[in-house]
Amino acid sequence: MKTYKVIGIMSGTSLDALDLAYCHIRKPLTRWEFEIVKTRSIPYDKKRQARLKEAINLSAEQLLSLHNEYGIWLGEQARRFAEEENLEVDFVSSHGHTVHHQPEKGLTFQVGSGQHLANASEMKTICDFRTNDVALGGQGAPLVPIGDHFLFGSYDFCLNLGGICNISFAQDGERIAYDIGVANMLLNHITAKEGLAYDKGGMLARKGTMIPSLLKSLNSLKYYTQPFPKSTGYEWFSKEVAPIIDGVKEPMESLLHTCVHHIAEQIAGAIEKIPTDGDKSLLITGGGGFNSFFMEVLQEKLGKDVTIQIPSAQLIEFKEALVFAFMGVLRLEQEINVLHSVTGASRDSSSGVLYLPA
Repeated sequence: MKTYKVIGIMSGTSLDALDLAYCHIRKPLTRWEFEIVKTRSIPYDKKRQARLKEAINLSAEQLLSLHNEYGIWLGEQARRFAEEENLEVDFVSSHGHTVHHQPEKGLTFQVGSGQHLANASEMKTICDFRTNDVALGGQGAPLVPIGDHFLFGSYDFCLNLGGICNISFAQDGERIAYDIGVANMLLNHITAKEGLAYDKGGMLARKGTMIPSLLKSLNSLKYYTQPFPKSTGYEWFSKEVAPIIDGVKEPMESLLHTCVHHIAEQIAGAIEKIPTDGDKSLLITGGGGFNSFFMEVLQEKLGKDVTIQIPSAQLIEFKEALVFAFMGVLRLEQEINVLHSVTGASRDSSSGVLYLPA
């Protein structure tokens, strides 16, 4: 089998940066192999960050305009990355940026027009990985578990700590995954009020003290009691979570401290419900993996039977971009890349739409 040379592109709900990972992916025998060769993280300027964050409120015409403009920008970033690093690229595989995600209504929409991206990058492009699963009655999320299954199957649990935290694990021969709830989106919402992008290493949260009433309110959110498969996004956060935080007048450090404990408790509670025998390993990726205070609190909540495994900084930051590159490879191979056991769809699917540069 050939080695696919792919640029995977990911923009997550935390809206901190656009991640690009140039990956070599191949299947020499029976197992898929990968190498992350080059990476680039492009921070969003305040204007673009605000526009993407508020896109949920745009009219249809404005949203489509953003869809096209953002697609062009993505293509320009991919082309510049390839040119400046002298990369040989077979295709680009892009997640886009999720604006609307209401699978219960059959709706999901990621801005970043594939045709505009392909034209601007001058490279074949695969994108729109969620729509087909939603059309099949699924959540359209999470999608990364296909990578957990094929690329990181040696771990008992895979936890992604981005804007939203989601978990993936094997049970009775099937891959199960779902969004546990909010993560960095909540912490960054708090720091943004003080003009800070995020709490580096959890240093601010470490200085704070617990706010019991806030912890109780957050832990009482109805989403946490819903059975999986389930997924969530910015709509839920802005409607249900943000008002709770915004209504508490306490020091930023204490808000962060309490919210870290809240997130860790929800993660530990989710893992406790999964039948296991003996010691288990938990692979952590996503920006939360850099928050040392968060990791300490989480390990404490998990207890001694579950051991946190934190990989290289490169994999923490670029795992999702890698997996979307991998999903593009599976799409070209016409192999399954979205699992109904994860999303609740009527069947597995090979999802993603191919665009050729004009």
